[in-house]
Amino acid sequence: MPISKSPASRSSMPWLIIMSGALIAMLTFGPRSAMGFFQLPMLQDTGWDRSTFGLAMAIQNLAWGLGQPFFGALADKYGTGRVLTFSGVLYAAGLLLMSTAHSVPILHLSGGVMVGLAVGAGSFGTILSAFARNVTPEQRSLAFGIGTAAGSAGMFLFAPLSQALISAYGWSDSLVVMGFMMLLVPLLAYPLRGNSQSGTQSKSEVQQTMGQALREAFSHQSYLLLTSGFFVCGFQVAFITAHFPAYLGDIGIDARYAVIAMALIGFFNIIGSLGAGVIGQRYSKPYFLAYIYIGRSIAVTAFLLLPQTPFSVVVFAIVMGLLWLSTVPPTNGLVAIMFGTRHLGLLGGLVFLSHQVGSFLGVWMGGALYDRFGSYDPVWWLGVALGLFAAIVHWPIKEKPIDRAPAKLQPAE
Repeated sequence: MPISKSPASRSSMPWLIIMSGALIAMLTFGPRSAMGFFQLPMLQDTGWDRSTFGLAMAIQNLAWGLGQPFFGALADKYGTGRVLTFSGVLYAAGLLLMSTAHSVPILHLSGGVMVGLAVGAGSFGTILSAFARNVTPEQRSLAFGIGTAAGSAGMFLFAPLSQALISAYGWSDSLVVMGFMMLLVPLLAYPLRGNSQSGTQSKSEVQQTMGQALREAFSHQSYLLLTSGFFVCGFQVAFITAHFPAYLGDIGIDARYAVIAMALIGFFNIIGSLGAGVIGQRYSKPYFLAYIYIGRSIAVTAFLLLPQTPFSVVVFAIVMGLLWLSTVPPTNGLVAIMFGTRHLGLLGGLVFLSHQVGSFLGVWMGGALYDRFGSYDPVWWLGVALGLFAAIVHWPIKEKPIDRAPAKLQPAE
């Protein structure tokens, strides 16, 4: 059902904040999404096996997920600009150290812990919270869509860039170049300065401690349902990212279609994220999320049951690209609607932690179940079932602010 607009929705967007945040999202998501291109040349030089590199990437995903609520809370209290500045410096240091990694502990520290924490400090939870504090409630979904699409663009642009750098300079010097690129993040962070007490929307927010916000969130059924559903998103996309190229090889599809498929997912991810921002601004976010998860389950089922050809791979990649990160704008939008923006970095970060736990399990179970059954089919069908589960848990979510006791309804001064 369409959502009515108020006159406030016609207020101008804070474009300097939006564009600065979008560029930061593009930078922070770019290198981490291109890590797979460094695997083979790095392993050729060091003699490590793929599980060594894979563990580093798994550590990176967990550090990202564990770090995001922590950095979101720091941004809420001490300022988004400071946290983003730290992200850029830590990201640069992690990539520079990774460029010298000739021992496994250094690889896991640099490419795993440091890069993962840097992405956690500079990704959606931090950036979208700053957007939410400076746009009207009616503008949030579109602003979140722009920020998410920018992260998608970073995934799309850094794939050919990293390949070109590795071909020209080798993997080590390429990491150095990308490390210095991350030093642009502190410069872009200035327009996003300010904490949860600042911004155009802060006067309408209630005063709460972090403990009060956490107790309120974890006693709210809709928040718990949203968190459990976002776990499924992480499981599905991480499994495809990590194992789809190998799956195509197993079914006899030429290897170049794996590259084509991932590029198509990245490109249509941009369109899907922007579209999700527009749709979420006009229609029910819980129902929209349910339809996204149903769409993913239908797409995977059709891909598995219909003849698998290069053409079907292309169609599947386009459909999954449209649905890839389209969950992010409505998910973050719902958290902001339920609880406001005062602790959005923390509460949105905890929802994203669920996503990253799902990501870890999607990557790990993909390999573990393949080793057990000699096929990826059990994981594909598990993903289909989880998609239907996610649709079910999103359906009863209430898109409205939490009911608070009258004593808590005093706006911030």
